[in-house]
Amino acid sequence: MTDVVQVSKVRCFDGWQYVFKHPSETVGCEMTFGVYIPDHKQNDEKLPTLFYLSGLTCTHANFIEKSGFQRFASKHRFIVVNPDTSPRNVNIPGEDDSWDFGSGAGFYVNATAEPWSKHYRMYSYVVEELPQVAAKVAPIDNHKMGIFGHSMGGHGALVIGLRNPQLFKSISAFSPISNPTSCAWGIKALTGYLGEDKSKWADYDASLLLAKYDGPERHILADQVKSHFCFN
Repeated sequence: MTDVVQVSKVRCFDGWQYVFKHPSETVGCEMTFGVYIPDHKQNDEKLPTLFYLSGLTCTHANFIEKSGFQRFASKHRFIVVNPDTSPRNVNIPGEDDSWDFGSGAGFYVNATAEPWSKHYRMYSYVVEELPQVAAKVAPIDNHKMGIFGHSMGGHGALVIGLRNPQLFKSISAFSPISNPTSCAWGIKALTGYLGEDKSKWADYDASLLLAKYDGPERHILADQVKSHFCFN
């Protein structure tokens, strides 16, 4: 596994807010992610960890700078890891043309349609690579990991959590788009990343995954507001 480089370190609510970067083998470009680590007394102590997925147009920085989550992570003593929302600067024609597709809008899928399939593999990045990379710089208890997110990130948290119950023990979502196969921007993204075959879309639609779910019992926290743009 490639080296992880520290970009910044800031003291925050009796803990440290870090930003790291690393060359990702999964998405084929440099990726940036945040890690908040509350103070802990023992060097070998492992802490519960939540992975946060941001929404459309966000980078890793939005959640770190605007939410104030660090106060609660410090109080309850858990680590928070938050990645970027897509690959960046991979030189795909049109990657920066739309706010809801391409850069900043990876939708946490593994793209199968060209030219996106080489780099837009955010599902595998979050499930397979990010936990391993983050564990190199943070004392993560890999038996106590959860996932949560907002909007597009809520969609990602629901899908990834439902498909990987052995990895993520908790799932929470704030204003998630839980039925992307039935809304305009979801259809746009799934068509662009996965192609016209709608049978491939079902793996990335939380409502459809729930309908056929037969894994261990899950207690999912979802908080939905009526003013979300998807309802307009």
